[in-house]
Amino acid sequence: MDKDEQNNLLDAMAGIFVRCFFLSVGILLFWFVFYLLAGNWAYSVHSKWFELSRHDFDLMSYYGMAFIKLCAFLFFLFPYLAIKLVLRKNHSNA
Repeated sequence: MDKDEQNNLLDAMAGIFVRCFFLSVGILLFWFVFYLLAGNWAYSVHSKWFELSRHDFDLMSYYGMAFIKLCAFLFFLFPYLAIKLVLRKNHSNA
């Protein structure tokens, strides 16, 4: 694999990572808006299935959103930034 093919592959991977990051942020925003607008309905549905207090339901939603945010940054945004830094370094050395 020559340098151009490697740079093209890294650029394609960066595109995938940034799209995955924005998709994760979209899921996070959807979850947040759903929680704001239909949180009481979601709690009533889940409390029928599981023995949950409102506080437990709120904590699960908060922790779930925090987990999605952490995963989005850790697995998608940071690799995207690292690849872009490598590509910038390769471009300046060429």
